[in-house]
Amino acid sequence: MKIDIQLFKLQDKKYKEFHKKLIPNIKEENIIGVRVPILRAFASSFYKTNKIQAIEFLNTLPHKYYEENNLHSFFIENIKDYKETLIYTENFLPYIDNWGTCDSFSPKIFKKYPNEIYDKIKIWINSDKTYTVRFAIGLLLRNYLNDNFNIEMLYLVSKVKSNEYYINMMIAWYFSTALVKQYELTIYFLENKILDKWIHNKTIQKSCESLRFSKKQKEYFKSLKIK
Repeated sequence: MKIDIQLFKLQDKKYKEFHKKLIPNIKEENIIGVRVPILRAFASSFYKTNKIQAIEFLNTLPHKYYEENNLHSFFIENIKDYKETLIYTENFLPYIDNWGTCDSFSPKIFKKYPNEIYDKIKIWINSDKTYTVRFAIGLLLRNYLNDNFNIEMLYLVSKVKSNEYYINMMIAWYFSTALVKQYELTIYFLENKILDKWIHNKTIQKSCESLRFSKKQKEYFKSLKIK
């Protein structure tokens, strides 16, 4: 049975109506409406029992449906070999066309190779593809703000210049999270107004919306806002 037919069996039409508003750049007819936890479970089960068909699917790009792209990323996450995971990731990145697919894609095996993947991140972050850049920053946010953190990473992200909303939102998300994990080093970027105005103010907004900062800290953040 074709994979897309199986995906339609998992369809939740009410979820489709809700989710299509969150990814406006994807045509409605290209959205099936499958909840991410259900799709992840399907991907894991399918990859274990139909690995050959899953690999065939990974070698067939582009896909038609939003959920097929998500499934593609979840199949990659099920690959156990690092080099193979990296090959399929780099093949897939140019085809990611929305924030939902981009942000849900994060191979766990990459955490075991922080230095090698960081070298790749430094390449991906300079891509001309919106979601390749967003993916790179997302990896820095998820995997490099604790044990593998280096101040160089803050400068790397701060130097990204783009008119793309989905890149700039990710930069703001990165810096607001970095404020939680690496406060003393990150606050420097706000105090010295190193970021572009929109990103600077969005970082402050997101930080003030967070429950992880005190009222006093939030008042200080607001005082740093660029008018």
